[in-house]
Amino acid sequence: MFLEGFESYLKYEKRYSPNTLISYMNDVKQFASFLSEHYNLTLESPDHIQSLTSKHIRSWIVELVEKDTLPSSIKRKLSALKTYFKTLQLKNVLKTNPADKISTPKIPERLPKFVPEKGINNMLENTHGEFSDDYSGNLDRLIIEMLYNTGLRRQELINIKIADINFVKRELKVLGKGNKERILPLSTDMIYMMEKFLTLQNDFFSAHPNKRDYLFVTEKGEPLYANYVYRITKKYLSLCSTVEKKSPHVLRHSFATHLSNRGAKLNDIKELLGHSSLASTQVYTHNTIEQLKEIYKLSHPKA
Repeated sequence: MFLEGFESYLKYEKRYSPNTLISYMNDVKQFASFLSEHYNLTLESPDHIQSLTSKHIRSWIVELVEKDTLPSSIKRKLSALKTYFKTLQLKNVLKTNPADKISTPKIPERLPKFVPEKGINNMLENTHGEFSDDYSGNLDRLIIEMLYNTGLRRQELINIKIADINFVKRELKVLGKGNKERILPLSTDMIYMMEKFLTLQNDFFSAHPNKRDYLFVTEKGEPLYANYVYRITKKYLSLCSTVEKKSPHVLRHSFATHLSNRGAKLNDIKELLGHSSLASTQVYTHNTIEQLKEIYKLSHPKA
């Protein structure tokens, strides 16, 4: 009962992304299993919920640490619990939040993984033979180009509708996290590539002209899905990069890092990425080793 209300709260009031919603629900269910196994308590009982204290939550965190759960995962699970108990406060099931006084574990700072400009250029300019000339090949190429040229999140890319594109002003309307809307600029080359793709798409789906609202659709005329984007990104990043993780987010990191390296202001990068806080964008102020080598070469008399 309470879990169903929690899911509705995340989806309709907090407007969390589908991935965050799934993660939070799984986290709370995991805590519920822990309570059932160790304390014979259930989150479906108001009496049991009211008996919860910070001790129960801390013991769960200890178990997670002993199982070598990543600090970032523990932080998210604790955030899920705090949010869950907050919904119970709103329903007057709880007076206080038992997770409020528990501090999150310190997470070591990690620089975002990205592909150097040379690697991206090699992939986009020198691997034309890797993209087939049919509908599937053109779809794959446009996915890669869009991710790198705009810094879109995977779900933002999937959700692009043809009506979101202003071809005259060269602008793209994007609906980001929390249903926050932002406008992104598009290059002339990007507009040309999209127009060419839509022409191909119109021919390919001529038998089903009213089936398409989204820019990116599969050969069956259905909206793109997350695993498709991940699989395509991994395939083509493998051609130009040795980074361990080859995901759509690596292209987003590359987009932001290359902007930073070329002098873009941090606040402008923040707006392009759709970050709610400047703190999330500050990781892109790091210098790449390539940039440091260039500075050394230009500046040191013995270089």
